[in-house]
Amino acid sequence: MTRLFGAYVIVDYSAAEGKKTGESSVWIGVMKRDIRFRLSYESHNPATRAEAIALLKTILADLHKRGDRVFMGLDFALGFPRGTAARLQVKDGDWQGMWAFLAKNIVDKPDNKNNRFQVAAKMNRLMTDEAWPFWGCPKSDAQKWLSTLKPESLGDFPEFRLTEEAARKAHKKAQAAKSLWQMHGAGVVAGQTMLGIPAFKALAEGLGDSAKIWPFQTGFGALDEAALDGVSTLIAEVFPAVFEGEAEPGEVKDATGVRIAAQALAEADDKGQLGALFAAPKGLNEGDLATAATEEGWILGVSGGA
Repeated sequence: MTRLFGAYVIVDYSAAEGKKTGESSVWIGVMKRDIRFRLSYESHNPATRAEAIALLKTILADLHKRGDRVFMGLDFALGFPRGTAARLQVKDGDWQGMWAFLAKNIVDKPDNKNNRFQVAAKMNRLMTDEAWPFWGCPKSDAQKWLSTLKPESLGDFPEFRLTEEAARKAHKKAQAAKSLWQMHGAGVVAGQTMLGIPAFKALAEGLGDSAKIWPFQTGFGALDEAALDGVSTLIAEVFPAVFEGEAEPGEVKDATGVRIAAQALAEADDKGQLGALFAAPKGLNEGDLATAATEEGWILGVSGGA
């Protein structure tokens, strides 16, 4: 049986201010095979996002040197809720426009200081000229276009992406998933998304055409060896809560999620089941599939609607 990937790199990103390890920091899990195809796992917990990106470049270079095709799963959103790009009037009006907008506006310094709240406020100003749809920030960052509290209405903006709606229906742990509009508070992912997209845009571009982002650059479709011809790194969004597994004694929650996701994907590949996860989600109409494939993105392993 031909495995699609030689290694699986899972990244739980962080929006931490200042150097931080342990809970709510960056965790990187690497599952790879030895010369006898036995799986081995290593975990990394860099103190800053800059250190994490530098480490990932080294990890990927080493894996590619071994001849491994790499699956890289990112635990943050790769796209925004439908309609965001259009309301921002970004060039291209799709995921590429949003990525370019964030790359131009986000400043994330080597010590983890960043301007994500200011960028959220700018996006609110450009989209609605009000303190929504993005909301949530420390009192010190509150201003006319960004409030500490959730607004009474999000207007015509959907609270969740299609994939989050599907995940919340299908997976009990995913029911607690937060909206990408919420910028501050326990369990939010909006900050990681704001900071992660520019960082991994640059990382992917550094790898050249051999790096592909699913489903934006690949479309939906079950993957096989032929479909991955010429691909050295496939990048996709993952949500560890959709995979089953138990924590090890004393293991940090984020470290557990990264390890379980890496193990589940490697085992699915061993069984010849991984390629099917990249197929179009069932139950979505053509319009929603197009939205997911070009603007919102999708969480690997989440099935579509009913």
